[in-house]
Amino acid sequence: MSRFRTRALPAAFIVFAAAACAVPDASGDPAAESADSGAEPVGGPSTLAQLLSDGHAIFGTFPGPTTREQGALMGQNRELDFVFYSLESGPFDIMSTKVYMEGIAEGSGEEAAHPLILRIPPIRNGVTEAEAHAAEALAAGVGGIVFPHAESAEDAAVAVSVMGGDLWPGNSAGTLLSILIVEDAEAVDRLDEIVATPGVSVVFAGPGDLRRAYQGDMEAVEAAIQQVLAACQRHGVPCGITAGVDDIAGRIEQGFRVFIVSDPAAVTVGRGAAGRG
Repeated sequence: MSRFRTRALPAAFIVFAAAACAVPDASGDPAAESADSGAEPVGGPSTLAQLLSDGHAIFGTFPGPTTREQGALMGQNRELDFVFYSLESGPFDIMSTKVYMEGIAEGSGEEAAHPLILRIPPIRNGVTEAEAHAAEALAAGVGGIVFPHAESAEDAAVAVSVMGGDLWPGNSAGTLLSILIVEDAEAVDRLDEIVATPGVSVVFAGPGDLRRAYQGDMEAVEAAIQQVLAACQRHGVPCGITAGVDDIAGRIEQGFRVFIVSDPAAVTVGRGAAGRG
């Protein structure tokens, strides 16, 4: 069982999150959204939610060295839909993250900058800490937050609640994504309650930690991955996974729709397989 109960957020946090990410202008004008939000997302509103709404697969990559120069290289790669950046362990250095995002914007030139999807420490480390990390990330202008080691419906509810009013799909016009990673055996046993939580944007199967969870039994790992996919399909939630050049087309055929890769060549292959070449 999860150690945390779902609870209402403090009023001060709700005000802060709303200022950071709500979209008060119903006209949908991007300029108005940027002007009214507490922090302007680097490069403008994310298109990830719209791509997912339209049934497309989306593709991102690990960040490489977390420098401004590397961010600029990512911005120049126009095949990418997003960049995955992790602050799961070590210092929660949001300032370096912002510098990396500025690099993405610089490399993008006149094109919209790729949104940065940020992985924060697990909710099981503390709900209050998760609230604070999410608030910092949203104020920095990330396009989504990844919550690793989601273990229960209670964890999923926290992940949704800290995202504010601009969360897709709860807000059909929202641009922010709340992404859960299932990577523990206990979470696999609770898949339906996790995936069915209203407001969850994407659920990932985490092969690396699942391999540890099942003591290297790769048949069990693949069975768990397929259970995550099946639960996502039952509840109409996009499912994600890491992939490479050799397996990304097969994962697309299976039904996965959100991909993080190490080799940019896998993005090229994936976009072709998904009809986005």
